[in-house]
Amino acid sequence: MNPRLLKQCAAEFIGTFALIFVGIGAIANNSPTAGMGLLGVALAHGLTIAVMVSATGAISGGQLNPAVTFGLLVGGQMDVKKSIAYLIAQLAGAVAAAWLCVPLLGMAAVSSGTPDIGVNAGTPVVSMAQAITIEAVLTFFLVFVVYGSAVDARAPKIGGLAIGLTVALDILFGGPLTGAAMNPARTFGPALASGHWNNHIVYWVGPLIGGAIAGLIYGRFLIKESSQA
Repeated sequence: MNPRLLKQCAAEFIGTFALIFVGIGAIANNSPTAGMGLLGVALAHGLTIAVMVSATGAISGGQLNPAVTFGLLVGGQMDVKKSIAYLIAQLAGAVAAAWLCVPLLGMAAVSSGTPDIGVNAGTPVVSMAQAITIEAVLTFFLVFVVYGSAVDARAPKIGGLAIGLTVALDILFGGPLTGAAMNPARTFGPALASGHWNNHIVYWVGPLIGGAIAGLIYGRFLIKESSQA
């Protein structure tokens, strides 16, 4: 691995680590007495993405999500070799964060911090097909905003703010339904650490489909030609 790609992967590892670490902690602290609620969980994830995308954007692009990486690959903004390296770094960061949360918060907290259908509602309120669709649509919004606010040459210079806000608004809609992962790494790390693999396929199929569609529409059609990789 060349030094530049190694630095990029390190940035992806750190940024993804932060997202999963804060995400698990926010859900674990979402007790009736904490007063956090869905809005607090959404803001915890959104703010983490906003600051970490801003911090890693100049190094790796601040993707921090295999679905975003896949969307950029489909949209012609990344090559396969770099995409695979990013994927490994993102999943490794997610696993490291989840495993660190086990001795800090307990296995039950890590398990409950794994997005799942109806996990916040107590009982499933959507089917697996509906959950995949919800995750695909929410991830489409996310990757579309990544293109429009960070990849496109015409993008406003607002750092990760728009991306973080998209994560927050997606969670406000999808949190009670699917957990609104929008990110296979967000589910994979806690699942591996806790053994909670319920409906795990939803959080790969849905986000990858949504990311790919956004990549096709924005990366292949809407993007400014001079910004093509």
